[in-house]
Amino acid sequence: MKYSKATNYALHTMVHLTSEPKGQTVSVDQLAHMQDLSPTYLSKILTKLVKAGLIESVPGAKGGYSTSRRAQDISFLDVIEAVEGQSVLFNCAFDHEESECLIESVMIEAEGNMKKELAGRTIQSIAEQCQETKKEK
Repeated sequence: MKYSKATNYALHTMVHLTSEPKGQTVSVDQLAHMQDLSPTYLSKILTKLVKAGLIESVPGAKGGYSTSRRAQDISFLDVIEAVEGQSVLFNCAFDHEESECLIESVMIEAEGNMKKELAGRTIQSIAEQCQETKKEK
């Protein structure tokens, strides 16, 4: 199982945006530079986060992006599903006419546990840890 690089960039972007003062926006160029990405590539990721309602775009010369929900209400799972979608990770390739596929049931249970863990982890908790680490240095 592997998440795309886009999910990696989206999670880092969300942590950065939640650490900004309320009402302050960050430009796509700043966010792209911070992660050494092209602004065009990051814009595609940001569009997905906007569509999911996690961030908002403010147009204009002094515009940019900011979170649209409270940071403590944004989970890792929210960000991952915004980028990756909500499809299941495993589908049994065989037709089990008589009963359910036992392998698939194990995989579905494991995926459910992973989603529960990711839903319980907030972007804010990581942003706070990052700020504490910066203070210690």
